[in-house]
Amino acid sequence: MNRLLIVALACFGAQAFAAGDAGSGQQKSQACAACHGPDGNSPTGPDFPRLAGQHYDYLLKALRDYKAGARKNPIMGAQVGSLNSQDMADLAAFYSRQKGSLHVVR
Repeated sequence: MNRLLIVALACFGAQAFAAGDAGSGQQKSQACAACHGPDGNSPTGPDFPRLAGQHYDYLLKALRDYKAGARKNPIMGAQVGSLNSQDMADLAAFYSRQKGSLHVVR
C-alpha cells in the first residue's frame, strides 16, 4: 500500500511540473506575439492560427511536433528550435488560459 502511494505521489509531482506555468509562458511569448498577438488572438485574422483558448495538450503537441519536424512549417520550426520542454509547457499553459476570439471571414 505504501509503495502504491509513493508511486502515485511521484507521478502527480511529475504531472504538476510538466503542466507548465502560465506566468512564465507569458514572459516567453514575446516572440510569438508578432504573428499570434500578445494574447494569442492573431491581429492579422486567419493568416496565423489563433492560439488563445486552445487546449493545453493540443498546443503542447503542436510545439513538440514542430520541434521534432513531424509538423512542417519553416517559420514555426525555426521559432521552436531553441525551446526546451519546460518552455513549451509554459507557452501552452499561457495560451490555453487566454480567452479566444472568433475571426469573421467576409
